[in-house]
Amino acid sequence: MEYLRNLGSAAVSTLVQKSGINLPFILGSKVSSCETFWTLYDATKRDDGSPVSVFEYDLIHPLNKSTIPLARNALRKLRTIRHPDILKFMDVVESDSAIFIMTERVKPLQTALQTMPPRGSQEREEWLLWGLHRVSVALAFINDSVSSTHGNVCPKSIFITPAGEWKLGGFEVLSNPRDDLAVLYTMGGLLPEAMSYASPEVKKSGWSALKDGPIHAADSYALGLLLHATFNPTDPPPATVQPPHPPPQASSRGAIPQSVFPSFRKLLNPGPKTRMSPKAFLDIGMAETAGEGSGFFSDNRLVKVCGGLDHFSLSSESEKEALIRMLKDSATSFPPEFAAFRILPSVVSALEFGGASAASIVPLILQFGKNVPPEDYSRTVLMPLMKLYANPDRGMRMALLDSLPEYAEKLEKKVVVDQVWPHLQTGFSDTVAVIREATVRAIVLLSPKLNDRILNNDLLRHLARMQNDPEASIRTNTCILIGRLGPTLGYNTKRKVLVPAFSRAIKDPFVHARIAGLMAFMSTSDCYDMEDVAGKVIPNVVGATLDKEKIVRDQAFKALELFVKKLEAHAATMVRLLNFRTLLSPPMISLAGDSAY
Repeated sequence: MEYLRNLGSAAVSTLVQKSGINLPFILGSKVSSCETFWTLYDATKRDDGSPVSVFEYDLIHPLNKSTIPLARNALRKLRTIRHPDILKFMDVVESDSAIFIMTERVKPLQTALQTMPPRGSQEREEWLLWGLHRVSVALAFINDSVSSTHGNVCPKSIFITPAGEWKLGGFEVLSNPRDDLAVLYTMGGLLPEAMSYASPEVKKSGWSALKDGPIHAADSYALGLLLHATFNPTDPPPATVQPPHPPPQASSRGAIPQSVFPSFRKLLNPGPKTRMSPKAFLDIGMAETAGEGSGFFSDNRLVKVCGGLDHFSLSSESEKEALIRMLKDSATSFPPEFAAFRILPSVVSALEFGGASAASIVPLILQFGKNVPPEDYSRTVLMPLMKLYANPDRGMRMALLDSLPEYAEKLEKKVVVDQVWPHLQTGFSDTVAVIREATVRAIVLLSPKLNDRILNNDLLRHLARMQNDPEASIRTNTCILIGRLGPTLGYNTKRKVLVPAFSRAIKDPFVHARIAGLMAFMSTSDCYDMEDVAGKVIPNVVGATLDKEKIVRDQAFKALELFVKKLEAHAATMVRLLNFRTLLSPPMISLAGDSAY
C-alpha cells in the first residue's frame, strides 16, 4: 500500500480498479496522513464530478493490525450517526487491503488554522467560537440522543468544510456503554496521542473508569482542552492536565474570551460527576439572560446568521427583514468562504419562499456570489437564479430583472435560450405593467444571447404587440429596443419590420414615443436600401416636421437632414456610375446609318 501511495493518487485509482474494486470516486492529492492510521485525500465523485474527501485505512500495514477494530468502529458509527454537525458519510469501498470512506469535502482543523488568511482578532474569535458551538451541538447530540461517549475529541477529529463549518469526526472509539462491541473502554489508549486529551480519571485508573462515570465526562474534559488549543495554539497545555489537576488560573486564559473562561474552568473540573457537560456548556453559551459568563454563543454573529438562515421559512416577516438587513450591512466583513459556501446556499434556498423578501434576497445572492471562485460561479450563483425564472411570483421576477445588469454578461447563450427565454417571454403579456416594462428593458441586455430564430420571429411578434400597449412608457421603450436590435436582424426582417415599427411610433400620442421613433430611424439609418429611404423613410419623417411639439419637430428635421444627405451621396454615385457606363457602351447605329450616342 505504501508503494501505491508513492506512485501518486492517479496510479492508486488505476491500480485499485484493476484489482477489482469499483471506486465511486477519483482520488486526487493527499491532504494529510498519520503514520499508521487514516490517510486523507481530496477526491471527486465519479458520477457528477463534485468534490469529496476520501479517508483510506491500510489494513495490511503491520502496525495497523491491532487498531483494525477501531477503523471498523469508525466506519460503523459514521454510517449510522447522522447530524448536520457530524462529518457526512457518503460511501465506502472495502477490500482485503484497505478501507476507503468517502465523505463531504473537508480538511483537518489543524490545516485550516495554519492556512487561515490574516484576519482581525475579532473576526478570528467569531469563527473559533462559531466552530466550538457546532462541536458542542454535535457532542450534546452524541451524549444525550445517542447515549454514547465520543472519546476522541481533539483537533485531529475536527474537520472544516469549504464553507468554514466545523464537523466532528474521529469516531474510532465512539461507544455506548451498553454496546457489546464498545471499544472505548478496552482500546481507547491505542489512538495516537490518546493520553494528551484524556480526562484525569482515565489517567488515574485507565479507560475502563469511564464506564462508572457520566457518559459525557471524557468528552467534556477534551472539549475544554480543544477550546484552549484553538485559542492558544502556540501555548503548552494548561497545568490542569497533570496531577493533581488544579483548576485553570486566570493567568492561563491567554486568548480565550473572558466570557468563556468561567465555563472553560468547569469543563476542566477534575471531578467527573461535577464536570460541566457539553450540553450545559452549550446552554450557558446560548443563554441571553443568565448574567456574566453566558451568551458567548448567542451573541456571536456567525451563530446568529446560521440560526436565522436555518429557520428562515418559519420566521416572521419582521425577523426575516432583520436578518436580511444584518446580512446586507455585514456582507463585506464575513469570512469569504463562509459567505460563499454557507450563507450563499442558504440565501438561495430562502428565495423559494418568494414574497416581499425576494427583492432584497436576489441582490444579496449576487453580493455574496462575488466570493465564489470563477470556476464555481455558474453552478453556485447563476444556475439557482436561472431556475427562479420559472417561479410565477411577481416579486421574484422583478427582483431577477432589476438585478439583471449584474449577471447578464456571465450567462451562456444556451442557458438564456433554453432556461430564461421560455419563462421571460411570459412577462410581455403580464397584467401588471411594471413586469411588462421590466421585461422589455431586460431584452436590451439579453439580446446578444438570443438565437436568430428568437430574434427574428418570437421576439418581434411580442414587440409588435407591445407597441400597442396601454402604457406610454412601454410603447416608448419598445421602440427604443427595436432600434437597438435593428442592426442585428436579418436583411429581410429589417425591410419588413423597421419602417412600420418606427412609423407607428411617430404617430403615437405620447410625445416621447414620437421622439423615440425618429431617433430609432436615425440609429438604424444604415439598415435601409436607398429605395426604401426615398419611398418609405423620408415620407414618414416629413410628416413629423409639422408636429405640434417643437422638440418633435426639431428631431424630425435632424432626421430628415440625415436621410437627405444619404440620398444626395447615393445620387452622386449614381451620376458617376452612369457616366462610366456610357463611356463603356458601344456606339449606337441609327436606322439612317449615322452613328450616335
